[in-house]
Amino acid sequence: MAGSNFPLVFGLDTFGDLAFDDEHRPLSHAETIRYVADEGVLAEEVGIDFFGIGEHHTNDFPMPAGDVVLSAIAARTKNIHLGSAVLVLSSDDPVRVFQRYSTLNALSNGRVEVILGRGSSIESFPLFGYDLADYETLFEEKTQLFAELMKGGPIDWHGTTRPALRALEIVPKLESGTFPVWIGVGGSPESVLRTARHGFGLMLAIIGGPPARFTPFSKIFREALDRFGQPPQPIGLHSPGHLADTDEQAMEELWPSYRDVMTRVGRQRGFAPPSKEQFFREAGPDGAWYVGSPDTVATKIASTMPILGANRFDLKYGMVGLSHRSVMTAIELFGTEVVPRVRDLLTASEASARATS
Repeated sequence: MAGSNFPLVFGLDTFGDLAFDDEHRPLSHAETIRYVADEGVLAEEVGIDFFGIGEHHTNDFPMPAGDVVLSAIAARTKNIHLGSAVLVLSSDDPVRVFQRYSTLNALSNGRVEVILGRGSSIESFPLFGYDLADYETLFEEKTQLFAELMKGGPIDWHGTTRPALRALEIVPKLESGTFPVWIGVGGSPESVLRTARHGFGLMLAIIGGPPARFTPFSKIFREALDRFGQPPQPIGLHSPGHLADTDEQAMEELWPSYRDVMTRVGRQRGFAPPSKEQFFREAGPDGAWYVGSPDTVATKIASTMPILGANRFDLKYGMVGLSHRSVMTAIELFGTEVVPRVRDLLTASEASARATS
């Protein structure tokens, strides 16, 4: 069953990927940011539940202040939940993070969620003067402080990564008492245990390889929640992909962007440029990428979510090199065709399971 204790949720995530025009010419950072705001508005129009912006600080991903863009989207929408996807807490101040998102929560009338992460992309560490040798300590301490902030009331906290707080009130106060907090986990069982200890939601960031290999994480998470005395928490899945009218069109549109971006990342991280065969594996039935027609993508999502016990799926849409027009088409197809299809498939599967049990 796909997270039967929680409602099904479908979201769209972006890193603010540099926008291109129909002639494959890169647009400015300012145009890219304005387009992201338009994409968030369209996401609500087509029925998406959540729109998230991930933090990055590069020319390819000019999105260092996603909360500002989310505020613009909040002013133009009424229902869609908004949040980070993810926010690099290790190189930020938990108090300022809480203040920024509690302010956004007020402006949006309680529609905020926060997904915290350690940062698989590390450009923010030198930018803000943090030492990568402190990678684990920074996230551990700052997550602990953020958990305390979410409890409300005067804060007493001390650690090694920021000045201590002594009986300090943090404003603005939350009208509803809290908002959903998730931790994005890429491949570390220790991160799963940390998430459970704090009672946050688990967001599995699966960007390569078979999603089924993350199944043990779901089991570890549920067992750890019980061991730490925490109530059940939702499990989400965040993975990249692209939609078009046909499988062939989606693959053809995405491949050049995938090749170019992965080649640049490979030069930074020491792995070889991707082959087209690798791309087709990742975009195939057993890979981490959700690429194809609405029916193909919906079928793959509906088959993956129950394996992981997930009640939520967030598609990381767009990629540097894709035209803004193709990105908007992918958003529309995801909301109007994929999400309803996945809901129908999962509902039918659960009804069949009940009938045979």
